[in-house]
Formats: sequence, structure tokens, C-alpha cells
Amino acid sequence: MSDTPSSLRPRFRATTEEPPLVRWFLTGIAVAGLGLLVIAPLVAVFAQALADGASAAAASLGNADARSAIWLTILVAGIAMPLNAAFGIAAAWAITKFDFRGKAFLITLIDLPFSVSPVVAGLCLVLLFGANSLIGGWLVAQGYPIIFALPGIVLATMFVTFPFVARELIPVMIEQGRAGEEAALTLGAGGWRVFFTVTLPNIRWALLYGVLLCNARAMGEFGAVAVVSGKIRGQTATMPITIEMLYNEYLSVAAFSMAAVLALLALVTLLLKTVLEWRYADQRAANHRP
Repeated sequence: MSDTPSSLRPRFRATTEEPPLVRWFLTGIAVAGLGLLVIAPLVAVFAQALADGASAAAASLGNADARSAIWLTILVAGIAMPLNAAFGIAAAWAITKFDFRGKAFLITLIDLPFSVSPVVAGLCLVLLFGANSLIGGWLVAQGYPIIFALPGIVLATMFVTFPFVARELIPVMIEQGRAGEEAALTLGAGGWRVFFTVTLPNIRWALLYGVLLCNARAMGEFGAVAVVSGKIRGQTATMPITIEMLYNEYLSVAAFSMAAVLALLALVTLLLKTVLEWRYADQRAANHRP
């Protein structure tokens, strides 16, 4: 039964239930904004990609530089995702399962990539690992360059995508508490067995959701990667960088064809994200069911 006095209920209904005309008006504004800012540009990308026909678009994607950009983007995302998943799990575990001085500072560091411009992050990596730095110069002399090579692109991508996994896991692990792990330890289970049999099953959907967000950002990252990659065509140019280079050279069909591929990957990611949200909501409902 509601605790609201009967004399106040009509007033509350009047302020929280908008008239149908207002609801339709606000819904129309939202749909129009979505169409203008999301759907229309997406349609324009595919229309421009197919402006000269599907064969021209396929031919541009079959170019050696285009194949290299697609492969490099997939490779970088494939390296960054598992590493960020491992770091995110470790950070979330430390924050939620232990009490220690400096926990708030650690949470702030996890959120740092959200506050720092990706270009600034790329410049910091250049200062640390560039050929003119102490560490970078030694690595270049040994034949293992970081900047203008794959390791620098991976580091830049990992920096900008690091918070996604940890930020998805921390609220879930706080909500679950420590009782399950403590009970398993009391029964004699080891640390790894506790993790794989108790912790991981409870966080699997949140973990997959964070990894999916990490992958989406990794494939579309431009700013930090543009600084550390050197934009070497066919070697260190990822898909977003290649799109910019092709567009600046007035190769519109090639640029929009690759943009369409990136958009398709984003749509697949969105579909998977929706499925994971449903499963995650079902899991939370099951956990709260008496």
C-alpha cells in the first residue's frame, strides 16, 4: 500500500503523468534527433560507399592497404581486449574485496582515461617511449621500437579502453559482497578455485558487457593511435586513420567503403550489447528473487 496520503495522490499523479499530447511531442523530438544524428549519417555512409556500385566498393576493400588496415584494427582489438579484461578484473577485485588506504585514489586512476584527451595520452606515450627518450631509445637500438609500431598502438588503445571492464565489474562485485568467496575459503577452496567457481560465474555477463564496450572503443579509436602510429600506410594505419587519409585524398568511395565496414562492426557490437543487457538484467532479477 502506498504511504502517500490520499489527499496528495491526485497532485502527484498530475505532476508525474504527462498528457498524451506532451508525451507524443517529446517522443517525436527524441525520434527526430535520433534520425538526424544517427540514422541519417549511417544511411549516408552506406549510400556513398555504394555510389559507384558494389563492385567498386569491394575493389577498394580488396586493396592491400585496406586489408592491412582491417587486419591491424582486428589485431589491436584482439590484443587489447584480453589484457584489459585481466587488468579490469584485478582492479575490481582489489577495490571490492579488500580494504586498504588509497582505494579512492585507485578508483580515480581507473577513471583517468575518461578525463584525459586521447591525443594527450598519445603524446605522453611518445615522451615515454619515443626514440629520443631513454627507454624508447634503448628499445629502438635493440630492434624493438614502441612508437610508430604495433606495441605503441596497442598501448594507446589499452589506455583509452582500460576503464570499461573495471567500471562494469565494480558495481556488480560490490552488490554481491564477499560472503560467497569467504564461505568457499572457509570450506577449503583455494584462491583460483574460488575465482573460477564462485566469482567468475557471478560476474560473467558484466565482464562480457565490459569487454564488448572495450572492443567497440578499440576498433574506433583515432586520437591516441594517430599520434603514436605515424600513419604509415599499410603498416601502422588502422581503419579510422585509413579512412581519414583516403578522404583527404578525395578517394570518397574507398573512404566510405571502409567506413561502412567499421559501421557494420559497430552495429554488430550494438546487437551483442543489447543481448548482453537482456541477459544481465535477467541475472540481476534472478539474484534479487526471494
